[in-house]
Formats: sequence, C-alpha cells, structure tokens
Amino acid sequence: MGGVTHVALFTWKPGTTGEQVQELTDALADLPGLITDIRSYRFGPDAGLVDGNDGFAVVAEFDDLDAYARYAADPRHREVIEKVLWPLMATRHAVQLVEPT
Repeated sequence: MGGVTHVALFTWKPGTTGEQVQELTDALADLPGLITDIRSYRFGPDAGLVDGNDGFAVVAEFDDLDAYARYAADPRHREVIEKVLWPLMATRHAVQLVEPT
C-alpha cells in the first residue's frame, strides 16, 4: 500500500476572528515537530478566488495508513482539534487518499 494524503476543509462559525484563526495556524505549525509520522504538512486559509469554497485547508501526507492512524489518535493532535479547532468550526469535510502502489 502506498502513502496516505489527508485533506481536511473547514468553514468557520460566524464571529470567528483572525486572531482565533492565527491561534489555530500556530498550533498546527507545531504538530510536524511533535508527531514524527507526518511526512508533509500544509495548511492555511482559502485564497478567496471562488465563491462558496471552504475557508481553511489542511493537507497532510503519511507513509502509510498506520502512520495516519497514529497521527489521528495522537493526543497532541486531538488537543488542537478539541481546544482550538472545534470552537471555531461550522463545517468540516475530509478525505484520506491512498496512493497506488
């Protein structure tokens, strides 16, 4: 089995501030240094080029499904989700793509 790419897209609750989004951005920036299973990690706000897009994306790459599962369950990742992301999040869409071998 090949690598795994995790893509998560978010929209924000009304009233979410730029400072709150920056707090999330800062927390996400810490994760690759804490979770060694992350092969690549990109995230940030939508560029605003198309109406109706989600407002923020995370794209993470892992060597395999086990590495993704460890990341998904890692308490440091869970803490960012529960304490920083959930209070801001109105909607979430996600996929995990498995690269062909």
